[in-house]
Amino acid sequence: MTAKDYLTIDDFDVEGKTVLVRVDLNVPMDPEDNILDDMRIKSHVPTLKDLENARVVLLAHQSRAGKSDFTTMKPHAERLSRYLGKEVEYVDDIFGTYAKSRITSMKKGDVILLENVRFYSEESLDRPSKAHSNTHMVRKLAPLFDLFLNDAFAVSHRSQLSITGFTEVLPSGAGRLMEKEISSLDRGIKGGECPCIFVLGGAKVDDSLNVTDNVLSNGSVDRVLLSGVVANVMLAASGVDIGPANMDFIESQGYLEQIERGKELLEKFDGKIGLPIDVALNDNGKRIEVQVDELPSDNFPINDIGLETIVSYSKEIRSAKTVVLNGPAGLSEIDPFALGTHEIIKAAVHSEYSIAGGGHISAEIRNLGYEDRFSHLSTGGGACIDYLAGTVLPGIDALRKAATRYRHNP
Repeated sequence: MTAKDYLTIDDFDVEGKTVLVRVDLNVPMDPEDNILDDMRIKSHVPTLKDLENARVVLLAHQSRAGKSDFTTMKPHAERLSRYLGKEVEYVDDIFGTYAKSRITSMKKGDVILLENVRFYSEESLDRPSKAHSNTHMVRKLAPLFDLFLNDAFAVSHRSQLSITGFTEVLPSGAGRLMEKEISSLDRGIKGGECPCIFVLGGAKVDDSLNVTDNVLSNGSVDRVLLSGVVANVMLAASGVDIGPANMDFIESQGYLEQIERGKELLEKFDGKIGLPIDVALNDNGKRIEVQVDELPSDNFPINDIGLETIVSYSKEIRSAKTVVLNGPAGLSEIDPFALGTHEIIKAAVHSEYSIAGGGHISAEIRNLGYEDRFSHLSTGGGACIDYLAGTVLPGIDALRKAATRYRHNP
C-alpha cells in the first residue's frame, strides 16, 4: 500500500475543526490501575501536536471484558496530559448526553478522551464497516465531527466499530502514527535496501510461516532467519528429531500440521530459510548447548538458539542493509535464555534500516535501551505480523475506501 491509497492529516484543513481520533492507549497496568509502560501513549503525541488548533476527541480502549485490567481511561488521560503539556479531559461517557454536551462545548485546542469504547458491547463485534456505521455510537457521534482519523494501527487488523464504522460516514484519514507504521513496514517488505533479512521468532508459528511465504514469494527479502518455536517446527520439518518435550508443546499449541507446511516451504525456498545449527536446552533452569543433529534423548525443552547460531545469524544481520525482527529467539523472560534475543537485537542496530514488531521483542529492545537505535518500533503485535504476511488489515482497507469516496465527493 502506498501513500496515494489513503488520506492523511495533510489532506485536510484541520484548523478549528472537530476531529474524532481513534488511538490505541491499551497499555500494561497493575491491579491499582497504575500504568506500567506508556510507549503506546507517547506514540500518538505527533498526531495530537499536529491537531493542536483543532477540537480533538479521542476514542480508545483498555484491555477487554473479563480481564483484570479492563478499566476506565482516566489514568490514560492523566498520562497523555503530561506528554502534551496541557489537560486532556477524561469524560466517563462514550456517546450519551454528557459526552455529547462536552464535545459541543469544546474550544479550539481542547482535547477530550472518552470512556473505554469496549465498555460498549458492540465495539468488540467483528462486522463489516457498513454494519458498524449503523450503530448507536456512530449515529450519535458522527454528526458532531468534521473528520475521523485512525491512528490505532495496533488494532486495525480487526474490523471493530471504532476502527471502521466512522470511515463510512465521515471524511477519514490516517494519523501520523498510522502513516509511519504503513510507510515503515512497506519499506521492510517492498522497498527495503538489499540485502534485506527477516528474523522471525516467538510462538506464533502459523503467522511466522505466513510472513515467510509472503516476503520470499514476492522477492522483496533475501533471507528469513528463524528462531523460537517456529524454528523448532521447521527443524522437525527438515528431519531433525527435536525430542518429545518439544513435539508435545507443538502439538499442544495446535501446530503439528505446520510441520508439513514447513516441508513445503523449505523445498519451495531452498537456501532462503535459515535454521538453527545449535540450540540451548533448559535442564531445570540450566542452559545446555547442543548441535541440532546431536540432540539428546533426554526430555529437555529447546528454549533458545545456541551460540554458533547466534554468531552465524548476527553476522548475516550485521551485513544486511534492511532488517525486520518479529518475535523473540527464545524464552527471553528467563535470563539464561535471553541471550539469543539480545544478541540479535544488538546485531540489528548495525543495519541501515531496522524494524521491530511485536510486544515481546519491542519490550526487550526497550529493556536494553536500544529503542532509539532502531529505525522503527511497531506498536502492533498481531497487526504488524498480519501486515508483513500480506494480509489486508480492515482498518487500513477502510481508510483506502474512504479516500476513494472523498476524492470523488470532496
